Amino acid sequence: MVPPKRSVPVILALPLLILLGGACQTEDRSEPGVPTATLEGVTSLLGESLSSEGAFDEATLSRLNADLDTARTDFAAEPSADNYIWLGRRTAYLWRYHEAIDIYTDAIARFPEDPRLYRHRGHRYISVRNLDAAIRDLQRAARLMDGTEDEVEPDGAPNAFNVPTSTLHFNVWYHLGLAHYLKGDFSEALEAYRHCMTVSDNDDSVVATTDWLYMTLRRLRLDDEAEAALQPISVNMNLLENHSYHRRLLMYKGDLPVDSLLSPAGASALDLATQGYGVGNWYLYNGDSARAASVFEEITSGSYWPAFGYIAAEAELARLGTASD
Repeated sequence: MVPPKRSVPVILALPLLILLGGACQTEDRSEPGVPTATLEGVTSLLGESLSSEGAFDEATLSRLNADLDTARTDFAAEPSADNYIWLGRRTAYLWRYHEAIDIYTDAIARFPEDPRLYRHRGHRYISVRNLDAAIRDLQRAARLMDGTEDEVEPDGAPNAFNVPTSTLHFNVWYHLGLAHYLKGDFSEALEAYRHCMTVSDNDDSVVATTDWLYMTLRRLRLDDEAEAALQPISVNMNLLENHSYHRRLLMYKGDLPVDSLLSPAGASALDLATQGYGVGNWYLYNGDSARAASVFEEITSGSYWPAFGYIAAEAELARLGTASD
């Protein structure tokens, strides 16, 4: 059901909603046949309802809400593009992606030439499985940032070293490649990931880009290029955060046993979704689609549905015509 249209201008209404702590109403901006976010949750690529209920323990929820309150206060004092971005990010960290998309939409109405806003909204369109909208936003971001100097993106959830590892240009190309990959448009994904590799300037970004680049090349049956992409990957890379992608690459190289990625000690739900997708892919590459589907179904039976590995597992099951009951 489409909520009623706002009776006051968006830009004027948003600060009041934020100060009151209210949710932004979400108009249905989707296209026919595209999964949409709702006020209750998200519809998966398999047509299943996904909810954030029970996603956080009490301490985590309290911390995330406190961060959101700070972002609201900052925004109320100064509705700048930066504060719009942080408001949207803090909202999205609570898995309230439909609200985050509305915040970025309102920001774009005020700052239409800021590529960062399209980058962040495009990311969250991926979270709600609206891949066409994500591609449009990320392509717009790429055009707007063309010819500009790259900039480090501050982390909303810093790693253990409190050192940001990604940049605006990296995130635009990375998420654009991902959206194309999830749609099964591997030629377009390859172009995006080749761009992304040119702005991958540390081991964390190299590992993340190489992982999706390798998988894209395998889908295009460019196996020699895929193997060549693995050559710079080694056990002793200087990683701050992308350990799950690193493990996937080491598995593809044959340096780790395949099934060791499914149940590593101390792995989080996010790690298991990420690493598990690599295992499913390995079986798919080697012609065992039944075993691959079983792994993808195991991933989608978990709770960490915002993970890219989870979304990719949905996409694979949809392509295979297989879904768990």
